[in-house]
Amino acid sequence: MEEDLVKYEAAGAVVVHDGLVLVLERPSRQEIRLPKGHTEADEDYLQTALRETAEESGFANLKFIAPLGAQMVKFAYKGKQYERLERYFLLERRGSLEPDSLPEKQFKPRWVKWEEAETLLTFEPEREWVRRARQMWKSLKE
Repeated sequence: MEEDLVKYEAAGAVVVHDGLVLVLERPSRQEIRLPKGHTEADEDYLQTALRETAEESGFANLKFIAPLGAQMVKFAYKGKQYERLERYFLLERRGSLEPDSLPEKQFKPRWVKWEEAETLLTFEPEREWVRRARQMWKSLKE
């Protein structure tokens, strides 16, 4: 069944602002996610995370804080098996909590407290990224 295996790379972000974390509601799938998307051939992983965050949430004025690491995620969707290598970054929102542009129609951006982000996110791997980001953020602010 190797022909039914889809492999790709993605990058995403945990975006913070004054003790709040950016999450994206996706009502059509009843999901709450972090911004993330496919890496394009002409960009590095941080560029992907910044682009995808801006496209999905409308927030573009972001500062890179630190890399959070990588993980392999395997899942089935519509009869195919997927292997996605994800890389995440800790980013900080500069400026207000008003978006710089309109978010993608499928997403509704929300700013929530750290604890709420951990409980709201639909998928455990993304909750783990928030835990890592919170630990990193705390260590940088001490």
